[in-house]
Amino acid sequence: MIKKLLEKITAATAIFAFVVSSYSVPVSAAQITDRSVTIGSSVASAETDYSFTFTVPTTGTAIQSVEFEACTTASGACTTPTGFNTGTPTLASQPTGLGAASGWTINTAAAGSLRITHLTNTTNPSGSQTVVFDNVINPSATNATYFFRTTTYSDAAWTTAIDTGTNATSTAGEATVTASVDETLTFTMAATTVPLGVLSTSSTGTGTSNMTAATNAQSGYAITVNGSTLQSTGGGTIDAITAGSGSASTTDSSQFGINLMSNSTPTVGTATSGSGSGAPQTGYDTADTFKYVTGDIVAAASNATNSNTYTVSYIANINGTTPAGSYTTILNYIATANF
Repeated sequence: MIKKLLEKITAATAIFAFVVSSYSVPVSAAQITDRSVTIGSSVASAETDYSFTFTVPTTGTAIQSVEFEACTTASGACTTPTGFNTGTPTLASQPTGLGAASGWTINTAAAGSLRITHLTNTTNPSGSQTVVFDNVINPSATNATYFFRTTTYSDAAWTTAIDTGTNATSTAGEATVTASVDETLTFTMAATTVPLGVLSTSSTGTGTSNMTAATNAQSGYAITVNGSTLQSTGGGTIDAITAGSGSASTTDSSQFGINLMSNSTPTVGTATSGSGSGAPQTGYDTADTFKYVTGDIVAAASNATNSNTYTVSYIANINGTTPAGSYTTILNYIATANF
C-alpha cells in the first residue's frame, strides 16, 4: 500500500516537473514612448515611405537590432495585413538616436517585418530615435487599420528584447480632385484719339496711347500693329520710318514712327509696367528710336504671363514740302495668343 502511494507521489511529481519545464520565463520589456509612424501615402497598395519616430526608455544598453512588425491587431498572435509587402525596402538615411551613426542595414528575412541590424554597435541610444524606410508596399485594403509592433534588441539577431511599443496606422480612400482652366488672353486698349498737335518744321508732334496684355498660353502672345502712315484727304503723306532698327526723331524731315519706350528726344512715353514678362520688340524697344511698319510685332511674351501695360509713343515731323492738310491714320493693334 505504501509502495503504491509512493509511486503515485513520484508520478505526480514527475508530471509537475514536466509542466513547469515546458514554459519559459517572459522578459519584461519597458514601453517605448513618444511613438509615431508617418507614411508618405495612405493609398492602399501604394509603394511609399514609412518614418518611425520613438524614444526608448532604456538608454544604458546598446541596441543592435530593431524590428517593426506589421500586424492586423495590436496584441496577440500577429497576422500580416493582406498586401503589406516589405519587398525590397531601403533606408532613406541612416537611423538617428540608436547609437552608431552609420553601418545600419536592412534585413528582409521576416515577412511582414521591417528590420534593421548593426552587429558592432556598442554606443547607447540617446534622445529621440528615427528610422525611415523607402519602397514599402501598403496593405491592399482601403480604410484598413493595422499596427506596427516595435521592439529593440541588444543583439543583432532580434532575440534579446529591450523595449517595445505599438503604433496604429491606416490606409485611406483616395480623393480625385479635378479642375479645368480655359485658355485666356486679356488685351485692352480703349478706343482713343491721339492728337499730335500742329506740326512744324522746327518741332516734333508727340502723343501716347496705352494697352495691356496677359495670357495663360504656354507660348505667350504677340501684339502687332496694322495700318497706314499719316495721310491727308488731299493726298499728302508723312513718310513712315521703315529702317530696320528705326531712326531718331529729326525735325525738318518727313517722319512718322512709334516705340514703346520712355524717351527724352522728344520727351514722350513711359517704360513698360506690370509683373508680367512681356516686353517691346526689336525696332520698338530702344529709347529715342522710332519706327513704323504695318504688320510688325511691337510687343510680345514668350510664355504664360501676368499683365503688362505698354505705352505707345507716337512722333511726327514734317519738312518744308509737306502739303498742308489734316493728317490722320487708324492703327489697329492685334494681340494673338500662342497656345
